[in-house]
Amino acid sequence: MKQYITITLSILLLLFGCNKGVESTCIKQQIKVTATAYNSLAYQTNSNPTITAFGDSLKPGLRYIAVSRDLLDSGLVHNMQVKIQGFDSFFTVKDKMNSRWRKRIDIYMGNDIKKAKIWGKRKVKIEYCLPVKDTISN
Repeated sequence: MKQYITITLSILLLLFGCNKGVESTCIKQQIKVTATAYNSLAYQTNSNPTITAFGDSLKPGLRYIAVSRDLLDSGLVHNMQVKIQGFDSFFTVKDKMNSRWRKRIDIYMGNDIKKAKIWGKRKVKIEYCLPVKDTISN
C-alpha cells in the first residue's frame, strides 16, 4: 500500500507540480520597419566608417544592423539579436542611426555598394526578444 501511495504522489507531482518547466526568459516583439542598407564607406557614414556609434568595429561579411533611436528606446538595444523577414539567420544590433529616423533599420552590407543599392528601401517585419524583468523589487 505504501508503495502505491508513493507512486501515485510521484505521478501527481509530475502532472501538477508547481514548476511547469523553464519559464520564458523573454517577451517576443514583432514590429514593421523600413529597412535600408549601408556600407562602411566614409561618404555614407563619417571619416572612420568601420567604427559604429557604439564603438564596435565593422567587418564585411558579418550580419550587423543599425537601428533608429526610437527602436533603442523600445528595448532593441546594443548586441541584441534580431530576425529580419526574408533572411534565414539573425542580425546583431551594432550601430545606431541619426535621431531623425523613426522605425527604421539599416542593414550592414560591408563594402558591396551594388548589393546595398539592389536592396534599396523596403518595409519588413523584424522580431526580437525583450528580457523579462523581475517583478520583485527590493
